[in-house]
Formats: sequence, C-alpha cells, structure tokens
Amino acid sequence: MDNFAYTQAASTKEATTTKETDKQAAFIGGGTTLLDIMKSNIEHHTLLIDINKLALLGIDNAATGLRIGALERMSDVGEHPQVVQNYPVISQALLASASPQLRNMASMGGNLLQKTRCGYYRDVAFPCNKRVPGSGCPAQTGDNRTLAILGGSPSCIATHPSDLAVALVALEAKLTLESPKGTTRTVPLADFYKLPGSTPHIENHLAPGELITAITVPAAAHARKSHYLKVRDRASYAYALTSAAVGLDVQGGIIRSARVALGGVGTVPWRVPAVEKALVGKAPTEENFRAAAALVVRDAAPREHNKFKVELAQRTLVRALLEVVA
Repeated sequence: MDNFAYTQAASTKEATTTKETDKQAAFIGGGTTLLDIMKSNIEHHTLLIDINKLALLGIDNAATGLRIGALERMSDVGEHPQVVQNYPVISQALLASASPQLRNMASMGGNLLQKTRCGYYRDVAFPCNKRVPGSGCPAQTGDNRTLAILGGSPSCIATHPSDLAVALVALEAKLTLESPKGTTRTVPLADFYKLPGSTPHIENHLAPGELITAITVPAAAHARKSHYLKVRDRASYAYALTSAAVGLDVQGGIIRSARVALGGVGTVPWRVPAVEKALVGKAPTEENFRAAAALVVRDAAPREHNKFKVELAQRTLVRALLEVVA
C-alpha cells in the first residue's frame, strides 16, 4: 500500500473542490472498498478526503417518497422501520449484503460506487481492461463462472457487485450529485452506470469532483409490495450469483404495475422493462411469471463457465415474484 495524505473536509464545497484539484485524491466514507483496493495495489491515491463530518445524513420518509443521506450506514437504513415497511426490497437487499460488521461501517453512497469482484480485476498479476485500459480481458476465456451474461463486451464482462443498486434501479431511484461549483443535479440511478463497451475503466457518469449527496426513491404501491432474493454460494459475505429485485401492485387479481431488476448477471444493475410489460395486465400466477421470466435472458451471452446463470436467473426471478404474492 502506497503512502497517502489525509484531510478531513469541513464542507461539501471544500471536499469537491479538493477532489477536483487533485486528480489522485479520493473521497473516503466508510472505506470498506477503497482501503481494500488500495492495500491490493489496484488503485493508488495520494490523498484521502474524509467526508464523514459532512451533513449528508437522514432517512426521511414522506408521502412522495424516501430520501436517504449518502453517508447513512447500510445497517441503519436496512433496519429502519419505515424502510422495512414501505420499501422492503431495499431493506432486504441491504441486509443480504456483505457482513454485519461491514454493513455497520459502509455508507450508502459508497456502496453504489464499490468495485467489481472479478478476480482478474482484483489480482494485479493479471491484465485487466478495467484496471489498466488496453491490457486485455482474460475473463473472456478464463474463469468466468461468477461473471456477467448481460451487458458485456469484448473488453469486459465484470459483474456489478451491489445488491443495493439492483433494488434502487427497480424502484427508479435517483441520485443527487453536488459539483465543486456548489450546483446540484439529479440523475436516475439507471442512467448513472455505464456499460463497459471499449472503456470499462469509466464506470459511471460522475463529473470530476462530483459527490453523491443523497438518494431519493419515489413512493409507489409496487414499492410497498416488493422483495429481494439473492442466490449465492454461501449465506454470508458472498456476492450474488443471481439476484432479483421485484415489486408488484396487484389489484382485483390483476397486476397493475411491476418493477423488475436483476443482479449478478449484468455489467450494471439490470432493469428489464420487457418483463415488467409482460406482467402488467396478467394474473399473478406462476405460469405467467415463468413466461415473463423467459424474456430476461433473450439477450444473454454466457461464456464457458457461467452458462448456468441463464436458467438460474429465470428461476430466481420466478421465486422472487412468488414471494411477493405469497
């Protein structure tokens, strides 16, 4: 791990301005991902800007929706009574993430920016286009069991690691971003992440110095009737092989609205509007769920070791939908 300087920001303006000025600087909140990849010599930062004193807290549930400060800890949000009651898919995704110790430390904003668990990215002995642009992607023909079957490119098939992001994309959450000039903008989370294409090292649309300050989620009937199901190799501290975040509004025995996103299968949190459209107007039966789930993988491009995800993703989605209407 390289030596680095440390400073504690007193204001959002100070934090973003410092970050914009020093291209080798990084924000640090909980530090659960950042310090890990610095110790592994994956990223090299000469300055860490501690943002924990900034006024970026709060879990506010209103009639119009939910607002969460970016520095709220994952465990606090996951166990908050209003989140559990009105947005169960968010609570379940958070409590299925990492380990209790990590959830007590990790911030909401940091979770959305965490790095992939692709073994080739995490091991500097191997080339990786995401870590060193233009160096290659051995995952294409190597050990790709846990990697993406949707949204990949010849340059990268790394899966997006966040459970939380899958739940938030399903519920059409938005991020508030603050720039070094003090201006703010709101970005749908679904538009925040970039597909790898030929530039997998550019993972999102953050401008230089910009900081995530809050997350907002609109209130909706399908949010109150929602569920997150995660399939993984072990019960704790394991990333998703496949996951599904679903929400349904069922009235009079008919699905009036549906929200569906998948994790563990895409290079970004994978919203599937075609499945949502197929569910609306139908009865909430297992037969209809299976028919809609088949649409999930019609664009899948599995590699040698992750072909099982094509079937597993469909089964995961059907189980999650059945849980909602149980």
